[in-house]
Amino acid sequence: MALGEFDLIRNFFDRPGLRSHLNDVVGIGDDCALLSLQPNQQLAQSLDTLVEGVHFPQKCDPCLLGYRALAVNLSDLAAMGAKPHSFTLGLTLPDSNDIWLQSFSDGLAELASVHQVGLIGGDTTRGPLTISIQVQGTLPKGQALRRNGARVGDLIYVSGYLGDSAGALPDVLRGEGPKNARTNEQSYLLERYYRPTPRIALGQWLLENGATAALDISDGLLGDLGHILKASQVGAELKLSSVPVSKELEGLLGSEKARELALTGGDDYELCFTWPDQKKLQLPDSLLADNHVTCVGRITSSSGLVDAETGQPLSPQAYQHF
Repeated sequence: MALGEFDLIRNFFDRPGLRSHLNDVVGIGDDCALLSLQPNQQLAQSLDTLVEGVHFPQKCDPCLLGYRALAVNLSDLAAMGAKPHSFTLGLTLPDSNDIWLQSFSDGLAELASVHQVGLIGGDTTRGPLTISIQVQGTLPKGQALRRNGARVGDLIYVSGYLGDSAGALPDVLRGEGPKNARTNEQSYLLERYYRPTPRIALGQWLLENGATAALDISDGLLGDLGHILKASQVGAELKLSSVPVSKELEGLLGSEKARELALTGGDDYELCFTWPDQKKLQLPDSLLADNHVTCVGRITSSSGLVDAETGQPLSPQAYQHF
């Protein structure tokens, strides 16, 4: 017998790993969630919707899907330097499949536990499989990292390695996952696609220590960096040879194709940020092990984005949702 809405919520989503650890939050069980903020704090919010057949393939591993759906939202909080607070879930299901729901909630709970972010409400309904997650984070009032703060002379940095998720896309579309990949390189790229790393600790450190602008790379470095340039009314020189590419992506596709995907491929959810030139960027040891950062360019007074080595203009290509 199919579960009703309230049994579904109680059985799969009101569970350890997803419950809020905050004492001043009223979550699942009432008409609204109630949140309390400390004085001089702001609430940062972000919402993403994933539709089966558009944003993920049919018969996708539900555990990987649950992890990824939360990760891409937490990455938005990281980009602004926010501390994760809570999230809500809107879930449209063709049917209430117990095995699918258990696996999906396992994936959610795994990442939620890492970042101590609780599920505090949402909605379930029947229809084509669609997942909407809204995350909330907190940060000091008026201090959020935004796209409009880059200044002439600032250095441009990125975290991690770029292009891996785009390199995994052909296998993703075939319904493959990390466990059934044909090569170690493909397994690595698929892991990067389905389990991106929200750079939460890095984002908070950048906020506290003087970064001037930031965003997460969801639609490709060239396109997303273009958003910073437009919002800040500046230009940039990008050193293409410095853009970090993983050995797995390069080994699978060759250096030229890997470099292309690192510049224009989406779904990496790494941070791109600007940092004052006169201030040395030195991450603490607690962040160095998990956060590889690379300087890839410089903010200029000229409009547009150019290749630092040739002076040629670069087209701000990005994934288009419509």
